[in-house]
Amino acid sequence: MSVPECVELIYREALLLDEGRYEEWLKLFSPSGRYWVPLSKSQAEGDSQLSIADEDMNLLRLRIERLASGRAHSQQPPSSMQHVLQQPMLGEQITDVDTLVFRTAFNYSECRQDDVVVLHGHYVHRLVRLDGQWRIELKRVNLVNAASRLPMIQLFP
Repeated sequence: MSVPECVELIYREALLLDEGRYEEWLKLFSPSGRYWVPLSKSQAEGDSQLSIADEDMNLLRLRIERLASGRAHSQQPPSSMQHVLQQPMLGEQITDVDTLVFRTAFNYSECRQDDVVVLHGHYVHRLVRLDGQWRIELKRVNLVNAASRLPMIQLFP
């Protein structure tokens, strides 16, 4: 088991997002990777309820291409973001040593011109080892106030 490698991956993921290095960020995901922001912490995976965001690799690629193209009008001028993470905690090991789940409390700020969005919650990262490398199979973003009226979120909390 390689907990330090996984913790480093979680911190690296936040750094890549903060620096707007989306292509590199996308490479951290497994081919079946998923980025999910459910409407509640109790929402079960695979649940057919609505979500704030539920993006597979195809949708993530499209979103990143749109951000890189300069045609994302809501990103003129571009937003900046900052992730502040607590130490990731190993939550569980699923079936074998090649799948680990971590829980990480976070604060997220996104700024565009004079507008600042601040979100709090915790991530659940399900990491899988593929060809000797840890990859993100699922990034679940549990927002403290997910069921509330949220401001416009432009990037990736």
